[in-house]
Amino acid sequence: MITQEKEPLFSAKNIKLLREPLGQSNPITVQVLGICSALAVTVKLKPALVMALSVLVVLAASNVVISLMRKWIPQRIRIIVQLVVIAAMVIVVDEFLKAFAFDVSKQLSVFVGLIITNCIIMGRLEAFAMANKPWESFLDGLGNAAGYGIILIIVAFFRELLGSGTLMEYPVMEKLGLYSFGYENNGMMILPPMALIVVGIMIWIQRSRNKKLIENN
Repeated sequence: MITQEKEPLFSAKNIKLLREPLGQSNPITVQVLGICSALAVTVKLKPALVMALSVLVVLAASNVVISLMRKWIPQRIRIIVQLVVIAAMVIVVDEFLKAFAFDVSKQLSVFVGLIITNCIIMGRLEAFAMANKPWESFLDGLGNAAGYGIILIIVAFFRELLGSGTLMEYPVMEKLGLYSFGYENNGMMILPPMALIVVGIMIWIQRSRNKKLIENN
């Protein structure tokens, strides 16, 4: 009797699931998904970090649950089932934030709840978890959530630093003594359009460095 060897947990194929969403298949800069939250929660670095972690937990857990259930989910109601699973995970995360990080929960306001309709999560459940095993689905969720979170953190870093002169509420510019040399915070950085501009610059940089991402006219 011939037995098949089990694929290593961190095989090249599985590592690719983690690595690709960080760069050439990034959910925001390549697939252009989840832009709304990138505009809404990146005024400060702390809320952006919390949102990134929240999406990571919800996406990774939801991917695993849907993967485990995939063979028993009727095709006609699969979207409803996916929404129920995501909603359950979001409720758990939201209650956790209210219990242990209430101030940040208030800053994020309705945007935690809107994770339910985040097209990145719905897309990965439908395109990957419904057709793959739990471990691969877990890695796919981690990779895509990390790719999403990195963009949020980078955008929030520049918006808070240049717009408010702080990072994680720490007065960086003041401690560096830049205000005494006439430096002033750029108030435009905390306006919603600047988030779109920063994301646009990141998309331009990424596409200009990778010929595979240049669209054929």
